[in-house]
Amino acid sequence: MAGITSSVGLGSGLEISKIVETLVNADTSAKNAQITRQTANNSAMISGIGALRSALTAFTTAMGKLNDKTTPSFNAYAATSANENVVKVTSSNKAVAGTYSIAVENLATSSKVASQSFASSTDAIDAGDMVIGVGSKSYTVKVGSGATLESVRDQINKEQGINGISANIVNGKDGARLVLSSSATGAGNDISVTGDIDALKIDGTKSMSENANGAGYVEGQAKDAKLTIDGLAVTSATNKISDAVSGLTLDLTGASASSGGTFTPTKVTVAANNDGLKTSVQSFVDAYNTLQKAIGTLTAVTEDADGNKVLGSLTNDPTTRSLLNDVRKVLAEVGAGDRLTSLSQLGINTTKDGTLEFNSVKFGVAMNDKKLGAEIQQLFTADNGIIERMKKAIDPYNATDGSLATRKSGLDKIAKNLSEQKLALERRIESLTTALTKQYATLDANLGKMKAQANQITSIFEALNAQAKNS
Repeated sequence: MAGITSSVGLGSGLEISKIVETLVNADTSAKNAQITRQTANNSAMISGIGALRSALTAFTTAMGKLNDKTTPSFNAYAATSANENVVKVTSSNKAVAGTYSIAVENLATSSKVASQSFASSTDAIDAGDMVIGVGSKSYTVKVGSGATLESVRDQINKEQGINGISANIVNGKDGARLVLSSSATGAGNDISVTGDIDALKIDGTKSMSENANGAGYVEGQAKDAKLTIDGLAVTSATNKISDAVSGLTLDLTGASASSGGTFTPTKVTVAANNDGLKTSVQSFVDAYNTLQKAIGTLTAVTEDADGNKVLGSLTNDPTTRSLLNDVRKVLAEVGAGDRLTSLSQLGINTTKDGTLEFNSVKFGVAMNDKKLGAEIQQLFTADNGIIERMKKAIDPYNATDGSLATRKSGLDKIAKNLSEQKLALERRIESLTTALTKQYATLDANLGKMKAQANQITSIFEALNAQAKNS
């Protein structure tokens, strides 16, 4: 204890340190025990809230991956390409099992044009409007006085990058040229430059050698992709084609090999995705069970080695209990599908401890006999599907302004208050120890004086008695 040293009073023989320690403990031990108990309980609650929020975040992250629109996890069909250097393919639930033969004659291309040549990239450019056309759209770049070819390039990139237009300067043997590119592919999307600045005008429908000013397209005009699907001719302004085959999206990546004008086709296969669906459903079950087990640990009642009950950090916590009920309620709600409306139809059932079990045999029957594969996506990822309803159930608790964040903020304030109480108590202990030690030291000194006086008086009387006997 602060300020107390082991000592015995010289005048009284009293153990001052022990007396002071006992008195200080009697005055402060109850409060100290209260603060210690409340701090431990509050710290456990903070830890429990943090662990619960981490578990909820992990669960919602897993749900987000299963609900990714760009790479759907619950497609009833899987499509594969025999040569992804020519075409990559993805499927949706609208696909039809079968094979397709795809030959790509050429990819869709965009426009790239070059201006007339200049002596250098620092050549002065007249002020005026530079109107850049791409297909039916046009964009105006207002060139100010004192501009150079370089500053015009920089201005185009700054102002028109958002529109898919970029500029650069290429220095060739005949001088410097401003080169413009567009991200818009397809026939008719050629770049043209008109306006007030004659030196920058470009007719993008002709080559540089065809135009009198030496400006024009660099390699060719923008063109559509050309391909055949099972021998049927298809054209597309882009290399991503989603309307040619029902349920399939084709990403053209290169031209097919050709010989004598004949292009070698690539085989695309579409088949039932039962294994992929099973993996995705199992991922949902695993993520849900991980969350349930985490909550179970936080709310469990166990026994220690002596048989005493040990409560989890969130045992009997009303917020956690409410959260658990809301999450479990989602599983019991009926889906909006035509034939598939519940998880039990896929072999998913709730066990006594709240976790899910997945019966793969029953799932196989649902896929192969009942043909429910095409409806799984709607059950899980459709608007108001299981994953969206799970998110709606969890958000009020785990959002940045949710009830758990509010609880954490309140607990942090309590922790700060308890810490301040602890410091105040320590100051009182130190002050009380100093005061009592001083008081008992004074008492000891006074007792020492009284003892010395008593000894002196005793000596006087003993001397008088001895003198009386000798007289």
